[in-house]
Amino acid sequence: MRPFRYQRPADAAGAVAAVAADGDAVFLGGGTNLVDLMKLGVETPGLLVDVTRLPLNRIEPTAGGGLLIGAGVRNSDLAADPRVRAGYPVLAQALLAGASGQLRNMATVGGNLLQRTRCLYFQDVTKPCNKRRPGSGCPARGGDHRNLAILGTSEHCIATHPSDMAVALAALGAVVHVHGAAGPRAINLDELYRLPGGEPDRDTTLARSDLITAVELPPLGFAARSAYRKVRDRASYAFAVTSVAAALDTDGGTVRDVRLALGAVAPVPWRARRAEQVLRGQPATEENFRRAADAELAIAAPLRDNAFKVPLASNVVTAVLSRLAGSAR
Repeated sequence: MRPFRYQRPADAAGAVAAVAADGDAVFLGGGTNLVDLMKLGVETPGLLVDVTRLPLNRIEPTAGGGLLIGAGVRNSDLAADPRVRAGYPVLAQALLAGASGQLRNMATVGGNLLQRTRCLYFQDVTKPCNKRRPGSGCPARGGDHRNLAILGTSEHCIATHPSDMAVALAALGAVVHVHGAAGPRAINLDELYRLPGGEPDRDTTLARSDLITAVELPPLGFAARSAYRKVRDRASYAFAVTSVAAALDTDGGTVRDVRLALGAVAPVPWRARRAEQVLRGQPATEENFRRAADAELAIAAPLRDNAFKVPLASNVVTAVLSRLAGSAR
């Protein structure tokens, strides 16, 4: 590993200023992704700015009835919070599916949102990768791409976003609070991430010195009827092949509202707005759930070895929504 310096600022403004002043600086949270990338030589920061001691570790109710989750809250604490388990079970389930207990005890909410792809070519510095070295190429397109994206890709990148938590937050319509050089601001989760396009090295819309300080969950009443399902190659400690986060509101057997997001199929947590639109006002039946899933996946562009993700995602969406509809009845 490259030698690095270390700072522990007293407040968010100081942390932002430290990173802004040094082009070699990065924020350090739990380190469960960053330290791995440093060991691999993918990340080579000259300065680590530790934000784990900032007062960002609280979960508090908002005036509107939602929850404000500090970016420093550990994944294990968030998954165990009674308000999350009762009001937003999809989030608790996604967190518990995300990693081992040891990792959840270290990983933070802010770091979870910003973790980098696990694409093999990105993690191997001996291979070209547009996300790591723009313009070098994307060997995954003709190489090992079984676990990579089928939605939102470009000719430059087909990597997937690895977070389970972010998929649940996408379905819930979460808002991300950020402290930047110009002060604090709030952005919708949809606006945090960006598709690769011609700049696959940019995962998010954040400036380098922008610090995530909190995530806000809206007061979504029917989020209490929500679920997360993760399909993976082995029973535990594996990244998703496909995942689905869903919340369903029905009235007399008709879909009144629905929230749906897909994971491990795109470079971002994929909010399935086409499927949501198809379902609203329709009978809550397995046939309609599959029709909505297929409408979302109609724009998929799979490659040689990951086309199986299209029917797999359709099946998982149908199964999760059918289960939620059954619990409503």
